[in-house]
Amino acid sequence: MPNKSRGMLTVEELSGLVAGNEIETVLAVFTDHYGRLLGKRFDAEFFLDDIAAEGAHACNYLLTTDMEMTPVPGYKYANWELGYGDFHLLPDLNTLRLASWLEKTALVICDVQDEKTRHMVPVAPRSILGKQIEKAEKQHFSIKAGSELEYYIFQDSYRLAAEKKYTDLQPAGWYIEDYHVLQGTREEGLNAQVRRHLKNSGIPVETSKGEWGVGQHELNVRYADILTMADRHCLYKQCFKEVADQLGMSVSFMAKIGADQAGSSCHIHLSLYQNDKNIFPGKKPLGPLTCSDEFRWFLGGWIACVPDVMVFYAPTVNSYKRYMSGSWAPTRLGWSYDNRTAGFRVVGSGQSLRIECRIPGADCNPYLAFAASLASGLYGLENKIEPPDIFEGDIYAAEQITHVPRTLAEATALFTKSTFAKNVFGQEVVEHYTHFFQSEQKAFEAAVTDWERKRYFEQI
Repeated sequence: MPNKSRGMLTVEELSGLVAGNEIETVLAVFTDHYGRLLGKRFDAEFFLDDIAAEGAHACNYLLTTDMEMTPVPGYKYANWELGYGDFHLLPDLNTLRLASWLEKTALVICDVQDEKTRHMVPVAPRSILGKQIEKAEKQHFSIKAGSELEYYIFQDSYRLAAEKKYTDLQPAGWYIEDYHVLQGTREEGLNAQVRRHLKNSGIPVETSKGEWGVGQHELNVRYADILTMADRHCLYKQCFKEVADQLGMSVSFMAKIGADQAGSSCHIHLSLYQNDKNIFPGKKPLGPLTCSDEFRWFLGGWIACVPDVMVFYAPTVNSYKRYMSGSWAPTRLGWSYDNRTAGFRVVGSGQSLRIECRIPGADCNPYLAFAASLASGLYGLENKIEPPDIFEGDIYAAEQITHVPRTLAEATALFTKSTFAKNVFGQEVVEHYTHFFQSEQKAFEAAVTDWERKRYFEQI
């Protein structure tokens, strides 16, 4: 059995920390559609006595709100007509850990269940990923995953940024700092704290580095099984935001912070395992690789299904501003070996052979993005879908290769009519998230933007 990561807790260990007055609060959390952590803070003794085994409840409107927490009409799952009842939050005690960036606090991630039946709520993000994991396990597969997140650091606090209407913010750096150690040193006040807190909270850290934007950085945590990695991803973002807030700073995981700046990505790495062994390596030639049939078919299915599930990789109107040629973000559905212009970049060899999908942005919900990736790969295995020919060179210039969907509206329309999405996620999930993405699009279309005022105020 692998060694337990530093900061992970058993219920017995938590009980000892509570008895010693080292832990007073337990956060029980889950994510909404946006990937934000929601939940409750429990007195630690009450959590141990009543919540750890039995769970708690929360209002089911939380899976039908917009970003401002306004209940959005039109959902079948929960609405005013049904009275907005409760769902059940069952702690996944495998995720129990210290939250070292918070005083005397532990944290646990919960599964969202129906209050009466205690079945998993199908439209909850963690449930959607769990369903795909179950499919893989029935075929005796396990999945290792990693996600690489980029973000922008600002000297302004979140409150000040809001008061300034998110304009004229002061980035932590003042020139492109990709791999730049001097500029990175200036940002260590935040990044070093986050690395330390993640490590002490059960999330092993690999590295951090400057990125291509002004004030942009990347911090990578250790890969894991796909559900654990999705959990780590959400906690990573929460830790970053809260530590930045404590320092009077802010970080943003927007996909495109400004037209003149690089986008922020979430590169997803996946490999398929059987009997604790990566089965992607093999003896079949594929471009410069030798790989297994499973590798080819998984890659083929993943690429083929991108248009159907693009909304799970790029969930906001802003997401699509990132897909620009020459911007380090991919624009076309090609694959290559170690080529950063490709939507799918194959890397590693032997037991490290894996597929990197560079399409998702830092604004994705990891449960949904991982679920889309895994479902697509499994579909490729089931149907023995061959990948397109490897492309070598600048894929930005390869006009013969299919472009990723260009807008949220286009991607939502593809998702809505996708037979693949309905088959793998279920009609209920497709209808629920279609309404979610359409509501997001309508909110944008109803807004008057700074761009419009600058363009039309005087000249029109």
